[in-house]
Amino acid sequence: MTKDELKAIVCAAIDKRQKDITALGDNIYTEPELGYKEHKTSAKVQAVFDKLGINYTTGWGITGVKGHLKGRTSKRTVAMLGELDALVCRNHPDADEETGAMHCCGHNVQIANLAAIAMAFKDTNAMQYLDGDLVLFAVPAEECIEIDFRNTLRQKGKIKYLGGKEEIIAQGGFDDIDASLQMHVNPTKKTNGEIQVAGSNNGFIAKIIEYKGKAAHAAFSPSEGINALNAAMLGIMAVNALRETFKESDCVRFHPIINSGGDLVNVVPDYVQMESYVRAASVDALKESNTKVNRALKAGADAIGAKCIIKDLPGYLPLFNNKGMSSLLRNNSTKLFAPADVYDGTHSAGSTDMGDVSHLMPVVHAWVGCVHGALHSAQYDLFDRNTAYSKSPKAMAMTIIDLLYDNAAELETILAENTPIMTKKTYLEYMESIK
Repeated sequence: MTKDELKAIVCAAIDKRQKDITALGDNIYTEPELGYKEHKTSAKVQAVFDKLGINYTTGWGITGVKGHLKGRTSKRTVAMLGELDALVCRNHPDADEETGAMHCCGHNVQIANLAAIAMAFKDTNAMQYLDGDLVLFAVPAEECIEIDFRNTLRQKGKIKYLGGKEEIIAQGGFDDIDASLQMHVNPTKKTNGEIQVAGSNNGFIAKIIEYKGKAAHAAFSPSEGINALNAAMLGIMAVNALRETFKESDCVRFHPIINSGGDLVNVVPDYVQMESYVRAASVDALKESNTKVNRALKAGADAIGAKCIIKDLPGYLPLFNNKGMSSLLRNNSTKLFAPADVYDGTHSAGSTDMGDVSHLMPVVHAWVGCVHGALHSAQYDLFDRNTAYSKSPKAMAMTIIDLLYDNAAELETILAENTPIMTKKTYLEYMESIK
């Protein structure tokens, strides 16, 4: 069978499975779960694999599921990734009433894409024509939220890192994978959707920041207190005074939230806790800007005699898309989208733990325009279901076929031309250096 014939058969199989694909995406949407807690969503993926007869292992990053399809030969292995978790968006009309969780980043669509490829490749027995294996990896905890909760999991030894892919790297889940693919929804004004096939993203260092002062009656004896909230506010303003020193090319971002800002209005706050990221476009810029931010935060405490304790946590590395894999995805996408709706992206200040994977192997992380409203917002709305559940998995499926067809020739070329930014050893050393 020719490669084009195989692509056509797999795409037709995705069309035949549209009811099942959309039903899974919608079902996950109605039961959103936060990172490292995605037990229901993990069970739904396992149920799909069980029904298809796909062998899989569990326990990757607590809730992750790793399915495996063997090719005609097992020369190389390509992974299709989908993320299990939601995030908190309490104002969205579809948010979970108890947890505030909501799939306003479209990870339910990712899992539906993963399932679409699983169904199509199994229904057509496509693997018999491919010289490599396919891993179908449902991964947890991409949204780096609830940092204090995740740090508690780290302290208990349940995880090592905040992000699901990072945790799986440490567990060895990517050791047998040569290249990885993933899609992500994106806002668009195009009525028939669009796809961004390349681009880059910031990385970040996560932070838990504590200010410790001295309590006193806020009206009767404020002179006897040390106001930790004032120290925090001064620290934030000190960081703001640094902003002009950050290079535009480094795309530095700092955006704290206050988790605890005092208990009683008539007591001088003696404890404040904040969470934040320091984001930047490269590892070097991350280290440099993080040092500046820490110095400024501590200055806020020094100014009024408080104490500032900063716990830096390894966040995500910058994302770099592989040019060869992006080219394959671009060519396949032109069969599904209008030419003007297939384009290379630019740099984004956002972050994803797919960046960590991109430091170890070639990856392509596509942004698929199919939603209205900003990501992570109450206005998020999946309006173009055809693009989300049909065009997107077809583009990814055809790219997988390109990579593994004919002795995995395309993938061999990509691997020969790719020099990993880090080895697993140097990656783990970097992660452990963030303290």
